[in-house]
Amino acid sequence: MINNKKILALIPARGGSKGIPKKNIRYLKNKPLIAWTILEAKKSKYIDRLILSSDDQEIIQVAKSYNCEVPFIRPKELAQDHTPGIEPVLHAINIISGYDIVILLQPTSPLRTSDDIDQCLEFFIQHNAEICVSITEADQIPYLMFSLDNKTHTLSPLMQQSHIITRRQDYPKLYVPNGAIYIANINYLKSTKSFYTDKTIGFIMCRERSIDIDDEFDLKLAEYLLEG
Repeated sequence: MINNKKILALIPARGGSKGIPKKNIRYLKNKPLIAWTILEAKKSKYIDRLILSSDDQEIIQVAKSYNCEVPFIRPKELAQDHTPGIEPVLHAINIISGYDIVILLQPTSPLRTSDDIDQCLEFFIQHNAEICVSITEADQIPYLMFSLDNKTHTLSPLMQQSHIITRRQDYPKLYVPNGAIYIANINYLKSTKSFYTDKTIGFIMCRERSIDIDDEFDLKLAEYLLEG
């Protein structure tokens, strides 16, 4: 609980991963990928209840072995490749009542810590926000991106500039969601059905803890960072 508001934490983990088969339970160093998120969420000072949303019995058993509650099995129609990420969240908060805030913690962000979780919740409360998502500084600058003509092989700038900036550090800082933390007031989320609205604020996380596991390279990078 924070500021007298009860917090429900949700870990979404469907089966059927294409990039890395059984990704959510693939071992990262000495434990399954999903365990990194469960263990850090359990260290939070503010989370009142931690649950898993999954359609996959193997994932469910692994989560339970780390004492993560599984109050329901996600319907198959909400665990497809084309299912919008918000749908499992809306499904969960419509089933589980009695909470004011939901925090979504994706298992593909294993380097996110309990301190990141708690600081993001504090940031959310301090700014009296409706929605907050974690972000990190972008490593690519759209002003330096080009489209390629496949016939002539000529480059066209993605974004036009009134004058050419030659030093990378002179470009404005830009940020991208890192997929680690999504927080919302439940009533507001039910009405908007999106984590991205004109009231969404961003909580900055360092790049080192913003790895989002999507392929084998990401796993190797995460292992490297975990080894210090």
